[in-house]
Parts: sequence; structure tokens; C-alpha cells
Amino acid sequence: MPDSKQMTMAEAIDRFVSDGSEIALGCGLETCIPFSAGHELMRQEKRHLALIGPISDILFDQLVGAGCVDRIRAAWVGNVITGSGYNFRRAVESGALDVEDHSNLTMTMALRAGAAGVPFMPTLTALGSDLFRTNRRLKKMTCPFTGRPLVAVQAIRPDVTVVSVQRAAVSGNAHAWGNLGVSREASLASRRVILVAEELVPEETIRSDPNRILIPSFKVGAVVQEPWSAHPSPMPGFYNRDHQAFLEYQQASKTAQGFLGWRNRWVDGVTCRADYIEVLGEDRRRDLIITHSAPSVPVEFGY
Repeated sequence: MPDSKQMTMAEAIDRFVSDGSEIALGCGLETCIPFSAGHELMRQEKRHLALIGPISDILFDQLVGAGCVDRIRAAWVGNVITGSGYNFRRAVESGALDVEDHSNLTMTMALRAGAAGVPFMPTLTALGSDLFRTNRRLKKMTCPFTGRPLVAVQAIRPDVTVVSVQRAAVSGNAHAWGNLGVSREASLASRRVILVAEELVPEETIRSDPNRILIPSFKVGAVVQEPWSAHPSPMPGFYNRDHQAFLEYQQASKTAQGFLGWRNRWVDGVTCRADYIEVLGEDRRRDLIITHSAPSVPVEFGY
């Protein structure tokens, strides 16, 4: 049997994320955002982090408000429902935050280069844009074969990538489905991966559907079982997006003092995700649970 990599979130963050780490979060775009990991980063008061991700929704904003972040490489930071991320905006306007602007595609290319072990990835995207003004990782180049102008996107190799998945074995093999965004690219580019699973299953369950395995288990440093790990973002097959939570956060974070009140309730006022779930309440969870079943068609892997 493979060795178990299971540990608590507190253990995983303490072991694999040090001050100054470059950490990729929210790689599934608007789904499967690992909020539970972000909240543990806040509780452990990690500092001088560089956050990497395409669309992190309000998770990056929360980490900025908590004083965990010096640098951000992202395509967008804010609140998908309401627009602005107020902590992010205050930090940028005060000059406290270094921001490297990407498009979703340049972020993908940077992580893909990191996963492939090459220094950059050529692409046509970003030509004619103003991304070059804030992103020193983008360089104009000439194709050596056609003479056409291209953009070289420098590789990004995070120290740690945190990915929320539907199910995992303790070995680090895991199944994920829905919109994966750049989860696979970020995981392969990263030095270490923390997997956060809604449920743990036997190894045989994972091996029964090899095409759905996200990344090779040797990239995984920790497997954390935490139901509702991605709340308030959705987890396909488990629960829907909690729009109310995003609206509540938007109102609370309009001021720095209001954000502290939100943090005291949802982060510092709980010690783990199980406590968070209790604060969320059974009625709220019941409203978010998936009720319409839409399973995929089974496949046959016989030989």
C-alpha cells in the first residue's frame, strides 16, 4: 500500500508554506477555490507571500487584508458578484502591493512553461495590449521559423499549489471534475502540492477511472480531508456557490474595520473547517447542497 500523506490543514500549511513562499490558489477559476487553506494561512499569520492565480475571487482579497501578501501575479482580483476587492484596492492605492498583471492565457502559458521545465512559452496573445507595462515576464520576440512577432511568457514555478478536489486517496492520487482551469498546469509546475479533498476514498476507487486523476501522486506533499473546503465557491457534485456569502463579504470589507469584524467571525473565531461549518449553519448548508443529479456516462476500461 502507498504511504499515507494525510494530515490536517494546520499541519500542511505549517510544513509546506513558509514566509515568502510563492503559492498558487484558485486555479479552478470560479470553482473549487481553496478558501479553507487561505483561512489557515491567515490564522498562522504567514507573511510576505506571493499569490499566483488566474481568477481567485475574494480569497486573494482576504489574504491581502490579513497582511499576508507582498506580491500578486493574477489576471483578476476582486469579487465576481460585485466587482471591486476593497482590501486589494486599498493595498494597491497605498503602494503596499506589487502587482504583475496577466491575462488568463498568459497565466496559463507561464504555468505551462513551468510544468514543462522550459524557461518560457511562445504565444500570440498580449500583442497590442498594455500588459507589458506591468509584467516584466512578457517579452516580444520574433519566431525563428516564420519571422512573425510573438510573445515569450516567462515560466512560473510556484513553491506550493493548493488544489481543492472532490475525492482523493491518502497516497495523493485524486479525482477532480468540472472546470479545472489551470489546476493541472499549476500543480505540475509547482514544487509541492497540497490537495484538499471533500472526501477520502480507497486507492481502488481512484484507479478505476485513471483519466480523471488530476496529477501524479509524487507531486503531492499533503492530502487534507475537509468537507466544504471551497465554500463559498462551488464544488461540482457537492454544493453550489453561496452568493449570499459574497454579498456579505462585499459589505463587510468596504472598510478595514469592517473586514476585521468579518475575519473575527469566519477565520480567527474558528480553529478549523469543522468549526467554520458549524458557524455557517445547517440551514445554509442545506440550501447549497446539490439536489439535481447529473452523473456522467460510465466508461469501460476492461481488457
